Amino acid sequence: MFAVTAARFDAEDPTAGLDLGEHAEPEVPDGWTTVTVKAASLNHHDVWSLRGVGLSADQLPMILGCDAAGVDADGNEVVVHAVIGDPTVAGGDETLDPSRSLLSERHDGTFAERLAVPRRNLVPKPQALSFEEAACLPTAYLTAFRMLFDRAPIGTGATVLVQGAGGGVATALVLLGRAAGYRMWVTSRSEHKRDRALRLGADMAFEAGARLPERVDAVMETVGQATWAHSLRALRPGGVVVIAGATSGAVPPAELNRVFFLQLSVIGSTMGTRGELARLLTFCAQTGARPVIDRAMPLTDARAGFAAMVAGDLFGKVVFTL
Repeated sequence: MFAVTAARFDAEDPTAGLDLGEHAEPEVPDGWTTVTVKAASLNHHDVWSLRGVGLSADQLPMILGCDAAGVDADGNEVVVHAVIGDPTVAGGDETLDPSRSLLSERHDGTFAERLAVPRRNLVPKPQALSFEEAACLPTAYLTAFRMLFDRAPIGTGATVLVQGAGGGVATALVLLGRAAGYRMWVTSRSEHKRDRALRLGADMAFEAGARLPERVDAVMETVGQATWAHSLRALRPGGVVVIAGATSGAVPPAELNRVFFLQLSVIGSTMGTRGELARLLTFCAQTGARPVIDRAMPLTDARAGFAAMVAGDLFGKVVFTL
């Protein structure tokens, strides 16, 4: 079968490690099944894998890709949940399993004609969503969904600040939050990204670190060190910051005096459960919220999609079709 694999690591030129071509059919352990992939989407995780982050040389070649939608062995249209973990370890939440992984970390990923996954990782695809749309949801959009609707104790009408407009999770936060009735504010150093966020549905957009007209109920944080002080200052007393990434650094000053005096909550969030993916699919089907797709292309043209991501020449998801 045709597949896109990480064949070698190159930190400076990650696309140099891509191999596109024939690969062995997937092995199917007990409790697993196969999916014929119709669409798969690209994530920064895939680029980091090519740089050698999260993989070791003895695991290569590894089929890349976390996200996919397709048809299972019984002919059902399904979406693949990317988290491989045991939900019984931590009270039904596989994201709390210390040994969890994502597809393409220990097991071959989704950039192939067929893949093998645990049966429990399959979620029915709503008819209202295309394969291309559904394939965008299991990583960035699921991360955003969990941040907004599981980890943040806020209600409809709350004001939410998203740090770092333009990233995949930040874009998903704006789209999902707006559909849920939140007032969505964003920050970015880039005027272009601020304008795009406003066109997506953000209510207000500010320069990074700008003084806000009022304090917010919650901050969605994926930037980390560069925006952490601003995130804490932006919160009303009793507010919450939900953090799902730290792309600019992981060791900012904690400002514990501000945290305890204003009774702020700091909550971590990682990916989402199979049940949350099912809820996300229903949410999109019922509200009309749809992921932003920058471009769709055949999997055989995957090298061009990776190059666009490395260059930052994207607004929305790259989707590979089969």
